[in-house]
Amino acid sequence: MISSATKWRALGGSVSTLAVLLAMSAPATAQNAPAPAQDAANAEARSAEPTTQVQNATDATGAATDGNDEIVVTGSLLRQTDSATPSPVTTITAANLDARGINTVQGAIQSLASNNGPALTNSFTANGAFAGGASAVSLRGLSTNSTLVLFDGLRAAYYPLADDATRNFVDLNTIPDDIVDRIEVLRDGASSSYGADAIAGVVNVITKRKFNGISGRAEAGISQDGVAANQRLTLTAGTGDLDEKGYNAYISGFFFRSEAVYNRDLPYPFNSADQRGVGTGGPNNIANGLGSDGLLPNNGVIAGANFFVRPATGTTAVPGSRYQLLTPGCLNGTPYNTTDADRAQTNNGAIANVVCQQDLVNQYGVVSPNIERFGASARFTGKVGDNAEAYFQVNFQQSSSNYSGDPSVIRGNAPAGILFPQFSTSSAAAQYAPGSAPLTLPVYVCPRGTVNCGATNGTLNPNNPFAAAGQTALLLGTLPNSVTYNATRNRVYRAAAGVQGTIDGGWNYRVDATAMHTDLRRTQAGYVYIQHLLDVIADGSYNFLDPSQNSQATRDYLTPTNIADSSSDLYQLQASVSKELFQLPGGAAQLAFGGSVFYEAIDAPSANPDINGPTQRYFTINAFGTSGNRTVSSAFGELQLPIVEQFLVNASGRYDHYSSGQSNFSPKIGAKFTPFRQLAVRGTWSRGFRIPSFGEANALPTTGYVTNNATLFNDTYLAQYGCTVATFADCPTYIRSGSYGQTTLASQNLNPEKSRSFTAGIVFEPIRNVALTVDFFDIKKTGAITTLTAGDALAAYYAGETIPDGFEVIPDAVGVGFENATPRVGLVRSQLVNANTIHSQGLDIGGTARFDLTDGLRYTISGEGSILFDLSTTFPGGRKEKYVGTLGNYNLTAGSGTPRWRANVTQTLDIQDQFSLSGTVNYVAGYNLSAEDQGGVRGDGGLAVDYLPENVDGYITVDLVGTVKVTDKFSFYFNVLNLLNDLPPLDPATYGAYLYNPVQAGEGIFGRQFRAGVKFGF
Repeated sequence: MISSATKWRALGGSVSTLAVLLAMSAPATAQNAPAPAQDAANAEARSAEPTTQVQNATDATGAATDGNDEIVVTGSLLRQTDSATPSPVTTITAANLDARGINTVQGAIQSLASNNGPALTNSFTANGAFAGGASAVSLRGLSTNSTLVLFDGLRAAYYPLADDATRNFVDLNTIPDDIVDRIEVLRDGASSSYGADAIAGVVNVITKRKFNGISGRAEAGISQDGVAANQRLTLTAGTGDLDEKGYNAYISGFFFRSEAVYNRDLPYPFNSADQRGVGTGGPNNIANGLGSDGLLPNNGVIAGANFFVRPATGTTAVPGSRYQLLTPGCLNGTPYNTTDADRAQTNNGAIANVVCQQDLVNQYGVVSPNIERFGASARFTGKVGDNAEAYFQVNFQQSSSNYSGDPSVIRGNAPAGILFPQFSTSSAAAQYAPGSAPLTLPVYVCPRGTVNCGATNGTLNPNNPFAAAGQTALLLGTLPNSVTYNATRNRVYRAAAGVQGTIDGGWNYRVDATAMHTDLRRTQAGYVYIQHLLDVIADGSYNFLDPSQNSQATRDYLTPTNIADSSSDLYQLQASVSKELFQLPGGAAQLAFGGSVFYEAIDAPSANPDINGPTQRYFTINAFGTSGNRTVSSAFGELQLPIVEQFLVNASGRYDHYSSGQSNFSPKIGAKFTPFRQLAVRGTWSRGFRIPSFGEANALPTTGYVTNNATLFNDTYLAQYGCTVATFADCPTYIRSGSYGQTTLASQNLNPEKSRSFTAGIVFEPIRNVALTVDFFDIKKTGAITTLTAGDALAAYYAGETIPDGFEVIPDAVGVGFENATPRVGLVRSQLVNANTIHSQGLDIGGTARFDLTDGLRYTISGEGSILFDLSTTFPGGRKEKYVGTLGNYNLTAGSGTPRWRANVTQTLDIQDQFSLSGTVNYVAGYNLSAEDQGGVRGDGGLAVDYLPENVDGYITVDLVGTVKVTDKFSFYFNVLNLLNDLPPLDPATYGAYLYNPVQAGEGIFGRQFRAGVKFGF
């Protein structure tokens, strides 16, 4: 079978080739819509679609213009007759979503070609993301906090939880899908219009201004393998005519649900930790194998849900083994007798003679969570006299997600020596041995609360096989019959009101106000509470020998449910006026200015604080938390000068002052030159800024864990453990399977990040109904907020050199059997600073063409593509890391990387306005398994494994959508997503999903999917 990437390379790998590829495959369906994702090539080509485009035109806040020849687009305050503005804008309409078979606004925004790098997807939130339950966009690869998301031109409240505990963003799941008219994506810096966070661009979600009648839809879908079931219901009813009756009112509601998908639901190899059928080149041609018998210690397939012990003092219980199986049999796994060779390769014999292999990926791995969303919206719009219009809108939405995870653990992946640093084996209170990962089983157990437990007031510990010999035992394992459970429930309440009109002297005015409150509840169950674990160990109430005998009350005591409530708020008032000043040869000079004040706040207490001591908390629950509030006052203005008919200049600026002490002025200038009707040349230059987030300024210390890999070490250091970088697979488990924590410390002394943005492009319309845009962009952020790279500190530690300033390195516990060697790193701590320079550069391409082939037969083709030339970080001192085409920035993207290309092309056939058939090809480029922020060299494949290639192929999917218009009021549609059933390429290094990249693959991991629905309107 030829892979997607092979087919792509054979055809040349360009956007035009995508169109050829699509033409060679079966077309897909559209629902009486213009082509999808209309870039400037469509949205700006008014001659191509004068009626559809102009009638749908709205201003930056979402209100429709009064006539068919004046529009206002996102990023501007001014009305104009030509939407081919100096800044590039992509428009996605509700019809576009139908054409591509996309049933959520979140899905549409994630599919943007300009969305790259550290985007946050729903699937990733089920794999340990700090901001669980949310979705966020990352234009230009500049992260989720550099793209501003607006709701009808107004700011929205942040999601209470921060991405990686530092980056605040607007959750795309809070957008009510049913009332969205379209999404405008400004692919340019826009701080001069909107203030902070608009460095990479703006996503403006614009809702329906009015609606008359009743409409709705019902749809359901499922994959051909019977997973990923989803349902969607919408209903909207409205009355009134603004022109004739002076008012319009509508109310709308929706329901959306998608079922969780687990790794066991997928085909091999995505459904198993046993990778023996994947590639060759590992030990005995077995991926992750220790021997031909198939012991697989990585990916959680050893010692799964059983307990192992070894004596804390004295001789080993079993010659040649460090641990022995405590439970009498394998409760959730398969017994395996280890060999001498196995033990020799595993921490100098640190596994038992008998272990229990367990495929944790198959049993517990999560691909995507259960998602359920529902909500209601209402809007009233009315005329106020002859020259004004007012509106009032309310929205409520609840978004929920949940999934069950891995078995409950009694330690987790935190380095062994840092959990209880004040405890030691010489202490009478010792419950944890710094020199080893397990907890300690005492010789005697006593009633809870007993002090100085011993032979006089206790009994021999029935769980400790060495108690009779007077030896404590070290415990390792996970809890059988108990798994973790995570759920989020996010409620969003929003109200907005405004008035716009004209007063004497030709002044146009607009006033808008909004209030938004987000109420988030996180429920986490199955996590071990540390003090409760110590309690049941001390009094012997938990049966470690046969965990099935434990009562539900004992299990509940050990893993009490944890509920954490968080919230965020946004209140905004803004006003603006505009006026035509005088006539120039090219038209009327226009001026606009205004002001805004908004208040924003987040209250997200830690879900796992340690303020009462290190044992009064849970294992493995993220402990991050933040709170803060600020008021922002702004003044802004815009001037547009059509010097001559062929040349227009636009200038804008905004001053923002924050109650936290920061202030910034953001200017922007743009120009458009139209030498003849078919061609426009445009460009912009702007300054922007991003205010330090609440997470960066006020958060509690947060720690994320990164698995050790060969690039962290050097041969001199590894020689202490009998291996080298080249033979890293032969290193003991202590080194090979360890992890280190990166602890980030917030700072209130941070300055805003600053940016410089430049765009240059063309809009070319050679003939009517055919348009093409090409736009170059170059964005440079200075004073970028960062922790600096941990690689410098790690390299210095393992080389025995002085740790660089700004870092604190805390060693882990020594390895058992390697007490005289330098321990591995346990934690790297550093404070956030304004230090880096980040550069993003690339090219956007968009095009659309529409042809009436015969009477009643129309053909439309449309597409967009974005290529990154550079995405890099320059550190103090001049060192530079480049990420394009690799898994970098590995720490920032969760290993989802920075593909060089993203593109999509859609073709549509419309027959007699009764039937339509559309096909969409989606492409995401491949990348090399390297990441410079992990100490590797660009292109070296340093994060690859020896049984797979160093490069991950590009990924192509084809989607079909067909619509039949039964009557003027009723239509039926049918979608086939991932028509070719092409699963994503293997990626062993991405840690946001198992063996594949969730951002590159999207929903392609589900295989071929089917969806059918009906729409009606009266």
